[in-house]
Amino acid sequence: MTVLLRPVEDADLIAVGALHHRSRAAAYADLVPPETFAARGPEALSAWWVERWRWERETHRMTVAELGGEPAGFTYVGPSETDGAAELYAIHVEPHLVGSGIGRHLMINALEQLAEFDVERAVLWVLADNPVARRFYERGGWTPDGATRVEAINDHPLPQLRYTRSL
Repeated sequence: MTVLLRPVEDADLIAVGALHHRSRAAAYADLVPPETFAARGPEALSAWWVERWRWERETHRMTVAELGGEPAGFTYVGPSETDGAAELYAIHVEPHLVGSGIGRHLMINALEQLAEFDVERAVLWVLADNPVARRFYERGGWTPDGATRVEAINDHPLPQLRYTRSL
């Protein structure tokens, strides 16, 4: 399996939103009622990424993992509200490709990009009740730093943990 990692192009954002929707629906299936994903279809996340990228393209980096000419995953990194840190805001892989190594390739690339922000550490937020994601990050050298927050996913408040990693 040959995976190409490349910077996002504007034409990718609709597909990125659809992939993001599929990834969230699969990863959060036990945490958020599935009908809330049906109510907020892929078009909503696509529109959200188009708008977000318009405002953040100069300060953030999005990388697309391409497999067979199609997006198979993506990452989004940028400056953080956490002092002295850059942030991994998103890493998503097509649900049927989870465990294939694409996520690992994206993580390595994201860490390289995070180091370019000239800070000593990176942070990310992960759902406290998502053991698959937490194991993935822990295998990548990330550790929880004790910070917590509650954020809504499809209007359902869920606890999150902040993870950190030296760069």
